[in-house]
Amino acid sequence: MENKVDHYEDELGTYLVRLSRYELSQKDSQQISILLHSIGDFERISDHAVNLMESAREMKQKGMNFSESAAKEIHVFTEALRDIVERTVTVFQTGDLALAKSVEPLEDTIDTLNNEIKTHHIERLKNGRCTIELGFVLSDISTNYERIADHCSNIAVCQIQLPKNEYDAHEYMIQLKKKENSEFFTQEESFLKKYHLPEK
Repeated sequence: MENKVDHYEDELGTYLVRLSRYELSQKDSQQISILLHSIGDFERISDHAVNLMESAREMKQKGMNFSESAAKEIHVFTEALRDIVERTVTVFQTGDLALAKSVEPLEDTIDTLNNEIKTHHIERLKNGRCTIELGFVLSDISTNYERIADHCSNIAVCQIQLPKNEYDAHEYMIQLKKKENSEFFTQEESFLKKYHLPEK
């Protein structure tokens, strides 16, 4: 499937670049820009999916299992990742800007989960409840999860910004997180409660 995604990205990218050379309406031009920005992120998500498959394969081949607490944490992390991917696909398909604005607060929550899980792993390692080898696999999984969430954020921000002719993702993030008591922080707080890691 990842090979198919690579092929589709190449074919679609070539076609969209050719289309962009024609005289187009502003709306069509914006749509092409959104598609060109997004297909690269979808392709990268598929790369990270392959990395996750390889981590799962390594664990199976070596008979490795996470501790009960690590497995519970990964379950919460996985649910948050599934949520952001599903939101992003829906945003891409429908152009739902209200839903698009929920992606970045969830991406921040995923960053928080990533840091907490790594911190908890170090504690388990010190207490002899985990191994260095499992730690490498856990790190690979959590890093790939976090990067998938980053690409979801890129796709959602593109949907919000490009129709306004304001595509500066970095500046958008700065402004988004400046506003105290904004919708962003309310949503982030809600996601942090929903995807709270179980007690150690």
